[in-house]
Amino acid sequence: MEKNSKIYIAGHRGMVGSAIYRKLEKEGFTNIITRVSAELDLRNQQQVADFFAGEKPDYVFLAAAKVGGIIANNTYRAEFLYDNLQIQNNVIHSSYLNGVTKLMFLGSSCIYPKMAPQPLKEDYLLMGPLEETNEPYAIAKIAGIKMCDAYRAQYGCNYISVMPTNLYGYNDNYHPQNSHVLPALIRRFHEAKTQNVPDVTIWGTGTPKREFLFADDLASACYYLMQNYDEPGLVNIGTGEDLSIKDLALLVKNIIGYTGEIKFDATKPDGTPRKLMDVSKLHSKGWTHTIELEEGIKLAYRDFLEKHIA
Repeated sequence: MEKNSKIYIAGHRGMVGSAIYRKLEKEGFTNIITRVSAELDLRNQQQVADFFAGEKPDYVFLAAAKVGGIIANNTYRAEFLYDNLQIQNNVIHSSYLNGVTKLMFLGSSCIYPKMAPQPLKEDYLLMGPLEETNEPYAIAKIAGIKMCDAYRAQYGCNYISVMPTNLYGYNDNYHPQNSHVLPALIRRFHEAKTQNVPDVTIWGTGTPKREFLFADDLASACYYLMQNYDEPGLVNIGTGEDLSIKDLALLVKNIIGYTGEIKFDATKPDGTPRKLMDVSKLHSKGWTHTIELEEGIKLAYRDFLEKHIA
């Protein structure tokens, strides 16, 4: 990518898209184009076609998606499948029609089978049943990967796919019902601390293990791969390290300074027992993460205090 290349970030206001935007600005790119959803509904084929025909971007980061935590995924199953398929179909096809030089599609670690061996290697895709609670979202993301590969095979498009692990960081979603586990814990412990609540209840048993990557590290990896990776298939992006939800809760509790008790509600779903990424392919390409979990949670909590606490 040249510094004056026209780069379109789909989903620039989300946690991932905004991190990619910051990274590109930091690296000196001057021709970044964006649209908010009120200006461009990516689910609308005609709107997307008109946008691409008018703007003719050189590079596309496809970070736009309908996302949410385990409850949101399980509740809005039709929306998670339909909206995500529409978004990626429209953006990928319009990129092809308008001669985009390179596109990066961002997926999710939930694409892997529920009971896949750990850590998750890229070639475990489609080797078993998915986790039921987020199956519609996962199927949409799998379709996106295969679409990029199909457009590469049939049309010679340089479209690549990356699969981030669980993300957190600046501009995260702290919705009380629809957020992911780490921002949900930050909000819950903060509110319990400020309201002097004697205990905090965590969904599930606390035993599942999860891996977490700071969104700005993801943006760094995306920037690196956009310039150094041109192959079909997919690349995992993560830290290669995980911890139990219980240990995560204790870490967040200590960072926030909450002194009450932690309880676990086993009637709520746990989801996949473990989702650790095998990042050996990413490391072999020359990139590793730089922000460790404790440091990253402190940065995210500071961002939460600045943006969500009046």
